[in-house]
Amino acid sequence: MKLLQVQKKSRALLNITPLIDVLFILIIFFAVSSTFLEQPGIKLALPEAQKTDLQKIEKAVLFITVNQELLFREKEISIENLGPILKDAMDQSIDRALIVNADKGVQHGFVVKVMDIARQNGVQKLVIATEQK
Repeated sequence: MKLLQVQKKSRALLNITPLIDVLFILIIFFAVSSTFLEQPGIKLALPEAQKTDLQKIEKAVLFITVNQELLFREKEISIENLGPILKDAMDQSIDRALIVNADKGVQHGFVVKVMDIARQNGVQKLVIATEQK
C-alpha cells in the first residue's frame, strides 16, 4: 500500500511591524526637525479678515504702530529712512518679500505710502498681516 503524501503549501507571511516602526520614527523626526516661527512681540491690534492664508514667514517684517512709528528689525526708523533701509534689506533677501504689521488704528493713507515706498525700493512680494476671527 502506497501512502500518498500531501504537501501543504506554506503561505508567506509579511511582517509589517518593522515598517510601521520606521514610519512612526520618520513622522517623529520630521515633526521635531520642522521649524516654528515666532515673530518679535510688539503689541499691535491687527485688523481682522474672514479668510487668511497662513504662510511660513522668514522675511523682513515692518511694524507700524498706531502713532505712525515705523519699526524694522527692532529699530525705530523714520519714513524718510525707510527707502534706503528696505533697499539694503531686499538686496540681501532671496525672495524680496516684506511683511507689514500695521495697527488697525493707523490711517489707510499712511500704510499706502509705506507700501509705495516699499515697492519703489525693491520689494516684490508685500504681505499685510491680519488676525483671523
